[in-house]
Amino acid sequence: MVGGAEMYPSKNIVENAVNSQDHTTLVAAVKAAGLVDVLAGEGPFTVFAPTNAAFEKLPEGTVATLLKDENKKQLQTILTYHVLAGDYKAKDIMKAIKAGNGTATFTTVSGGKLMAMMDGDAVKVKDENGNVATVTIADVNQSNGVIHVIDTVLLPGK
Repeated sequence: MVGGAEMYPSKNIVENAVNSQDHTTLVAAVKAAGLVDVLAGEGPFTVFAPTNAAFEKLPEGTVATLLKDENKKQLQTILTYHVLAGDYKAKDIMKAIKAGNGTATFTTVSGGKLMAMMDGDAVKVKDENGNVATVTIADVNQSNGVIHVIDTVLLPGK
């Protein structure tokens, strides 16, 4: 269950995300960025999916500005910065962190870097600006990958 909705492993990332009440902002952003077909594609993808509350932590007006048509390219970059090519379950990410002596770096679909680390039992993901997100729900399996719900929007470096 994510955002009060059952997540079906037989459905793709987009088909499941549209049912989550916690991800309406993310779904609107994916639609505005024209990424529905990509995220509904074969994959596999690993998506770090920020909740509505994560988007609300951004400075006032940021989301509305990003959703404007003239900012589509920037929105695409931010959204694909939350996506890894491949199916990385929590155990795979934790294994990479252990192998990296406490940190693991992943290249996103947008070409940026995300760093993963442990904080007790929690997996944390840090962006290129030092913002840190906590994985609040891990391993939400999809037909074309996996979603990890996060509590902070990750932003690519400038």
